[in-house]
Amino acid sequence: STWGEGEPPETAETFYNELMSTDLSLAGLEFAVCALGDTSYEQFCQTGKDVDARLEKLGAKRITERVDCDVDYDESYAGWNKNVWSILGSAEVGKVADVIVPEQIYDRKNPFPAEVISNQLLSGDHSNKETIHVELSLDGSGFEYLPGDVLAVLPNNAKDVVDSVLAATGLAANTRIEVKNVGKTSLGDALTSLVDITALSRKIVNLWQEICGSEELAALLKDTAKSEFKEWSEGRQIIDLLENYPAESITAQQFIDILRKLPPRLYSIASSPKAHPGEVHLTVAAVRYDIHGRSRKGVASTYLADDALKGSKVLVYVHPNKNFRLPENDNTSVIMVGPGTGIAPFRAFIEDRAETECAGENWLFFGDQNYNEDFLYQTELQDYLKEGYLSRLDVAFSRDQPEKIYVQHKMLENASEIWRWLETGAHFYVCGDASRMAKDVHDTLLRIIETQGDMNADDAAAYLTALKKDKRYQRDVY
Repeated sequence: STWGEGEPPETAETFYNELMSTDLSLAGLEFAVCALGDTSYEQFCQTGKDVDARLEKLGAKRITERVDCDVDYDESYAGWNKNVWSILGSAEVGKVADVIVPEQIYDRKNPFPAEVISNQLLSGDHSNKETIHVELSLDGSGFEYLPGDVLAVLPNNAKDVVDSVLAATGLAANTRIEVKNVGKTSLGDALTSLVDITALSRKIVNLWQEICGSEELAALLKDTAKSEFKEWSEGRQIIDLLENYPAESITAQQFIDILRKLPPRLYSIASSPKAHPGEVHLTVAAVRYDIHGRSRKGVASTYLADDALKGSKVLVYVHPNKNFRLPENDNTSVIMVGPGTGIAPFRAFIEDRAETECAGENWLFFGDQNYNEDFLYQTELQDYLKEGYLSRLDVAFSRDQPEKIYVQHKMLENASEIWRWLETGAHFYVCGDASRMAKDVHDTLLRIIETQGDMNADDAAAYLTALKKDKRYQRDVY
């Protein structure tokens, strides 16, 4: 799979880097690559493409062509899988003992309609942010989860966004259309809950250009104009495409056929099932902003903020995150860095360890803009601190003083103690923004290891790599 801007996912970094740098001959090796990605990103399936090309260059034999899968991957993957096994042929395998698997009605293909128990604003009235705490009932779902797992939410597109798309295309909401793998429905219902009507990708622009016939759009799509296309598409959405390059004539079926399935949004679970049986909690920052002369909003975050009212239903399923787990040994200490909504899984961690009265110590670094407006779960955290379930709490509020102070600055202030914890077996966790915070925290951790451990840069990097390998350095970043 591909993460971010064409990068390998964290669990594949070591494999990817070694494969790209090795001169090892792989003659005699056969391979097949199924690449997973998201067409709303410029570097769609880039990691899969890189691995596929590199294996071939090193002498391995491709047994079938690579398949590049978008977020709606079921059909593409099934075709690739069937092709691979038809080439490999069946193999004799030992008889597997019968295993009784509990029936689970609800899953990714059949999400559970979870009732909203509570939806409350966490941030203060004068905050620059809008952060909410959402509690959902899982009664009757059959779902089980662990701290560190993720909840997938299937949102609806906002009514005003649907209305603007209908107005731009001149299509009627009650027009009957057919949606792949769903069947017949109205255009309005499809635009509301079935298809993505915001994310603008090169693929969508190509398909729309074929319908509208715009020469200007065709020029933007030329291989020689990639930088111009990137500059134009930055911050724009499908509505901009429809309004700036209108089609003289289009049918509802034509329009629905160029749109991709509305993808689920994944949120780190902010609760422990031990503390809240039958419930799951989320910490969500509602995304709202203005760009290119239009107000914009995050599809899922504002759906949860505006429409997931108490008593309503939200479609969800649990997505396990096996690479973000508490230590198996309850005596092991943990250091958690989670500014903003990155605190979500650490609220679950602390609740879980409090319920089981773990002997291991818990140290949290939290940060946001203002102490009085953005100290998420302040009372809970201070109570855990008083009760001893939270051993240390270091906070950084960036806008409460002239100079900006972030969690990485608090880490440097406590460099020797962090090193002592690491050397005595502590696990280190990071959750939150991948573009800046996670990188800054990673670089700061490397610096602490280098200075406190009296190492050079290469040795510090090797130390951190060993922590990753031992699952003592885990990140959930987005």
